[in-house]
Amino acid sequence: MVQATGGGLGTWKYPQAQPPPPPSPEDRRGERLLELHASFRELFTFFCTNATIHGAIRLVCSSGNRLKTASWGLLFVGALGALYWQFGLLFEQYWSYPVITTVSVHSERKLFPSVTLCDMNPHRPSPVHRHLQALDEFAQETLYALYTFNFSESQDVPGAADLGPEPAFQLDRRIHLQRLSRPGGQNKVGFRLCNSTGGDCFYRVYSSGVTAAREWYRFHYINILALLPPTHEDSHRSHGSHFVYSCRYDGRHCEAPHFQTFHHPTYGSCYTFNGAWAAQHPGITHGISLVLRTEQQDHLPLLSTENGIKVMIHSRDHTPFLEHRGFSIRPGTETTIGIREDEVHRLGSPYGHCSDGGEGVDVPLLYNASYTMQACLVSCFQQLMVETCSCGYYLYPLPVGTEYCSYTRHPAWGHCFYRLYRDLETHRLPCASRCPRPCRESSYKLSAGTSRWPSSKSADWTLAVLGKRGRPHTSASPRSSVAKMNILYQELNYRTVDETPVYSVPRLLSAMGSLWSLWFGSSVLSVLELLELLLDAAALALLLGCRRLRGTGGAQPGAARRASYPGPEATQLPSDCRPDVECPGARLASSPATLPGAPAGASAEESRL
Repeated sequence: MVQATGGGLGTWKYPQAQPPPPPSPEDRRGERLLELHASFRELFTFFCTNATIHGAIRLVCSSGNRLKTASWGLLFVGALGALYWQFGLLFEQYWSYPVITTVSVHSERKLFPSVTLCDMNPHRPSPVHRHLQALDEFAQETLYALYTFNFSESQDVPGAADLGPEPAFQLDRRIHLQRLSRPGGQNKVGFRLCNSTGGDCFYRVYSSGVTAAREWYRFHYINILALLPPTHEDSHRSHGSHFVYSCRYDGRHCEAPHFQTFHHPTYGSCYTFNGAWAAQHPGITHGISLVLRTEQQDHLPLLSTENGIKVMIHSRDHTPFLEHRGFSIRPGTETTIGIREDEVHRLGSPYGHCSDGGEGVDVPLLYNASYTMQACLVSCFQQLMVETCSCGYYLYPLPVGTEYCSYTRHPAWGHCFYRLYRDLETHRLPCASRCPRPCRESSYKLSAGTSRWPSSKSADWTLAVLGKRGRPHTSASPRSSVAKMNILYQELNYRTVDETPVYSVPRLLSAMGSLWSLWFGSSVLSVLELLELLLDAAALALLLGCRRLRGTGGAQPGAARRASYPGPEATQLPSDCRPDVECPGARLASSPATLPGAPAGASAEESRL
């Protein structure tokens, strides 16, 4: 309130209210949605003052001492460099995807594995019986020329007497055994194979004459068997009907449905026992016990040089590859085989290369069984054999629409096969990379013990009882015609080998957090503060760059905005006032807190009631 008249008390009037001045740009900056600092120095000072990273505030509070500031700056940069160097080592190890193997022991009931038995007595198929006789005669001539050995002087003579009519199949007598001597070297034996033109030849050489004779005989034997139709049923049932004298499993008698039969060209009649029962206790009474016949009849002396039983223990629904994992049982013995099972669980991509049930494998399996690495390798090789040599190898399943190799139809298939097989042995074929290991696989560790069976005192009556139940033995040594085998679980404990990643995502984050806490003693939110600093610095650099491109200084826009808002000093005078004439309204406007009649220089506080 101001006094309207001077000298004494008078009437007080309220002065006319003036509108408040608009806020300046400096005052309005705190109200914006996005706040940017004016300079990089201001931005860095704000970050070091408010950041939760240890050591950052020392860069600001020691600004008066340049030596301390430089020292803390070097320490901060050095710690940051060491941190990211260790981060690089950590991520390098993580991207190599290492695994660790964990072994654990479990105890529970397990299904008894499958057991495959072969009598090692390859017989002569009747449709090619005469061809095999011709091969035996050719082998007799070859062995006599090399070693002056005559089959007629031995006990086991191949049946080469009456050949009858000339067979339609003719042996390739150009492929014969010969000695290969090198100057100053060991004498070797082999046979030569050439391509279709005869321009490319090589020798299949062996250091052992026995091995060379077997492989040479086997090569001709396969060519003869290839003449059989694919639907030919082997008569192994009649040959092996008395192979199993007795069989008991888990205290019960075996029955015919428990066995699956097939014929192997080299190992003869084979039987796979698939008794589906779970062993509840270890020991012989809860395993399988068999009495088997081991005498040979239609024996091919150059094809099979062993006498006994070929055995393989494998998982159910897996194809038995006897030539790779089979073992032999000696005649006249009782062999007890203890089983310990291991389960392997492998990690797939990116930690390893394995297949879960054949998924992701581009090789179609030729076996009607579960996926195994060996079945995949054989299928891959057979496909390459068909593509390269235009025919399939007889010992492996045949793809649809193809035929088996025989030099009557494919004269140079032997040259092609052995070249391809040599590449397989030296790992130059793509089959190893195309056939991964199974992600889940069971393996069996075996331990064996043997004893003479039957004993010398019980041999007569034991063989007599067995002879009444089956065909009497004709061997010179009675004990060599039979064998006994027991297969059992040594213990029901089994091991599992599991692969686990060294660095999973939680472990990787934990390791990164440990390193970050070691060097800076902060948390994840501190990393976000650093990220905010980088974003603010990028935005500030972009803004200053745009201003520089426009050609305007940093202070000019602020000055222009201040000039557009008139303050109290720039209040416009009324139209009836001049600069040299005193105007009450103008005085009030120019000094709203000064009362009329007050002394010069008196303030509003002194004139206030």
